[in-house]
Amino acid sequence: MTDRAGAVSGAAGGAAPSLGFTPAYRNYALFVLMLGYSANYVDRQILAVLLEPIKLELGVSDTMLGFLSGITFAIFYATLGVPIAMLADRTNRRNIVAAAITIFSTMTVACGFVTSFAQLALARIGVGIGEAGSSPPSHSMISDMFPPEKRAGAMGIYSLGINIGILIGFLVGGWVSQWYGWRAAFFVVGGPGIVIALLVRFTLKEPSRGHADGASAQQVAAAAPGFMEVWKLLWAQKSFRHIAFGCATAAFSGYAGVTWIPAFLIRSFQMTPGEIGTWLALIIGFVGGAGTYVTGWLADRYGKGDVRWNLWVVAIIMFLCFPFSVGMYLSSDKYWALAMFLLPAFAGAAYIGPALAMTQGLVTLRMRAVASAVLFLILNLIGMGLGPQAVGILSDLYNDSFGQESLRYALLTVMFVWIWAGIHFVLGARTLKDDLARAKAHGLK
Repeated sequence: MTDRAGAVSGAAGGAAPSLGFTPAYRNYALFVLMLGYSANYVDRQILAVLLEPIKLELGVSDTMLGFLSGITFAIFYATLGVPIAMLADRTNRRNIVAAAITIFSTMTVACGFVTSFAQLALARIGVGIGEAGSSPPSHSMISDMFPPEKRAGAMGIYSLGINIGILIGFLVGGWVSQWYGWRAAFFVVGGPGIVIALLVRFTLKEPSRGHADGASAQQVAAAAPGFMEVWKLLWAQKSFRHIAFGCATAAFSGYAGVTWIPAFLIRSFQMTPGEIGTWLALIIGFVGGAGTYVTGWLADRYGKGDVRWNLWVVAIIMFLCFPFSVGMYLSSDKYWALAMFLLPAFAGAAYIGPALAMTQGLVTLRMRAVASAVLFLILNLIGMGLGPQAVGILSDLYNDSFGQESLRYALLTVMFVWIWAGIHFVLGARTLKDDLARAKAHGLK
């Protein structure tokens, strides 16, 4: 396949108006990018189901495990996403995605060879560095293949990679670690990413920028702005600030839960890794996947009449999630706890599709990858970086009072953040129409 759909020699940045994509190709490209995102999440979340055996072998505290699961990974993943996204707004995005998948898959395999906590931390940093280059260029490519009225749905389908990745990570990680040890689990999940990287590199086209927006040649040829210009444009819009912190607070609870739930089920209910992996794979994979897809579909459907529904839908889900999260961690029966987890799992990644779609609508064509990176910078530093770490610290602090059940009450404490997340999405909806109208009036897409 050619490197760029409809590219014309001599066009600025090689991105002339596109000749277009067939629906079949668009769906195929979305599917392959979603596979890449699935590999991203398999390699990221495999650690969650392996925390207990790693804790026992390496002799580390919950605070250290929280550091390994959160800040160690998030700092490099979130901050490096910005310069890589700036590169993606100027060069071939497909090649960046392929290289990123290759790096994080290789470093996941390396996790299986470590002999100390420090080595494992360094390997996880390598995974974070690779994953930093995957999502923002993919978001930008999807936005150039799907028109605005279908973008939230497309982003929702892409975001199914979160649930598919967690499903595979928990299922494979749980049983492989139980049968062959935690090191083998890293080997098994790291290898397939190389195949996906080859599919991205050799079967996908680099879409022309602005293709799905009907952009003019002048807009397409415009130079990509610097990071501070993108930051100032986004931060000046109240809707984006609330979208960003709504995502960050939702991710705080979400990452805290998905990272520590396996350890909670082992400590409080004496479940085995294989049993936990199967249950969580089914719940997060299928129920969570349904939530991610349905939320994007609802946002597209009702957003046609009133764009604010993109955020209202998410807010409703956040508020409904809270009481079920509380019920889960107060339950004394493992099956009731798992049943209560159904709605939090449904909500786990529900905010991603609508939030990305709205963020992409608030910037220029050559700001899109950086705009996603800015959103993910805030989301991941607060959500991924602080969520698991907060639970680890609280669990150690609660240990004197609650003993074996300290993790249960640490998780219960952070679940109150779901309400905070819902409030941000409600407030973001109040100014969303005006911000999008202002963007359109200034020629932004």
